[in-house]
Amino acid sequence: MDIHITLAGRGDLTARIYRQLLDAILDGRLRAGERLPPTRELARHLAVSRNTVAAAYDRLTAEGFLVGRVGAGTFVCDEAADRIPDRSAPSGGAVTPRQLWRAMPAPPGPARGTPDFNFDVGIPDPHLFPLESWRRIVAGELRIGALSPTSYGDPSGHPALRTAIARHIGVSRSVRAGADDVLVTQGAQQALDLVGRILIEPGDCVAVEEPGYRAARLLFQSLGARIVGVPVDGEGLDVSALPAEARLVYTTPSHQFPLGVPMSLRRRSALLAWAKRNGAVIVEDDYDSEFRFADRPLEPLQALDQDGRVVYVGSFSKVMLPTLRLGFLVAPTALRTALRTAKQLTDWHGDQHTQGAMARFIDEGLLARHLRRANKEYAARHGLIHRILRRDFADWLEPVPSAAGLHLCALLRPGVPMELAGVVRQAAQAGVRVRDLDDYRTGVGRSDDGGTTPGGAPTDARPGLVLGYGAIPLDRIAPGLRRLAASCRAGCP
Repeated sequence: MDIHITLAGRGDLTARIYRQLLDAILDGRLRAGERLPPTRELARHLAVSRNTVAAAYDRLTAEGFLVGRVGAGTFVCDEAADRIPDRSAPSGGAVTPRQLWRAMPAPPGPARGTPDFNFDVGIPDPHLFPLESWRRIVAGELRIGALSPTSYGDPSGHPALRTAIARHIGVSRSVRAGADDVLVTQGAQQALDLVGRILIEPGDCVAVEEPGYRAARLLFQSLGARIVGVPVDGEGLDVSALPAEARLVYTTPSHQFPLGVPMSLRRRSALLAWAKRNGAVIVEDDYDSEFRFADRPLEPLQALDQDGRVVYVGSFSKVMLPTLRLGFLVAPTALRTALRTAKQLTDWHGDQHTQGAMARFIDEGLLARHLRRANKEYAARHGLIHRILRRDFADWLEPVPSAAGLHLCALLRPGVPMELAGVVRQAAQAGVRVRDLDDYRTGVGRSDDGGTTPGGAPTDARPGLVLGYGAIPLDRIAPGLRRLAASCRAGCP
């Protein structure tokens, strides 16, 4: 490999070469077993005599950092690895981020180990993913003839994928969009970031669901927005509780995250009327709506919008794999140029080969086939968890009615003296991973008394558990819930 050595300044050349090679070994840039350039080659590169370089190599060899192998070259000694500290950037505190970022919670690290029973949220089952078909399509996109090295891609995304997405969401969700209306993103999170960048001024009010998607709230907050949490009840977002000054409303109407209730048609109409009256924009995150097990899906807000106030956001992370960072947004025409410009400035374009492969995956009918298979499997898991919760947890928890998605929520029954955070911790010790509903609460804005709505569904103030079923096979659900029930019994005096 090429080694960066500077000979600027005064002093012995051999000593400077020795010092820089030693530093590279000690801080891990040159790893144990790595081959150094021949002395003749490095000398020519540095424009010094070969003897100068050879003397530095000899000194490092004598000290046990290098070893010469006849006919092979000079290598970093294996034992040198024992002396290498962790390599890191300078740690001086003279430079600090803005106050907002100092207060922002750090991203969680990777979960330690794999629980025996994983009811984590938002994770699709990788075993359902048609890997062989995907590998074939990606390989086709990586052929030399398919590569386009002469220019950068369109910030809006691969043309074939935008066309395929417009057709897919038009058929499956009745979204009104052509290819020019679609902008491909690196997941739904980037879509939210782009929308926030072009719409939110520092100090603007952004309304989010309470409880709701924490990452969206933090993103809008990072852009300088003032966040107000709005309660969710059995019909979805409580439109009557929206602050009149809200510039943007973020909602998950098809399958509210995390409660799972759909927004009623009455509420959808009321929300659109409110946005028109107050000059606001609605960001509709169609979170995991592809997985629906009963009931006819309600019309998305975007399909009902007559005034161009809805930005529709979707993602393939839950449909395919989380590691596949592909999402999209459909925005009113008035926002299209600004969104495309923001995309170019922040990311330019995503992986064109992956986007091309996704277009072919949709066009060949493989996405629709995958969704049918996954829907059948997830429906069985959803139904089993729901039945067991109603049967074995009836004294403590009440499942929230839901018919879609990759998780369901169960709320603590009124009057039950159970501390659910402790139940979650005890369950984790027993090898069961579940989520506390409090993890999805903002702690800002308005709240209500924790009663029930006229429709009978609990409101946002009650404690609860959120159970995902994408990461746990069907045959592991019953034994996992038995362990969770044991933790509930232990947590209820």
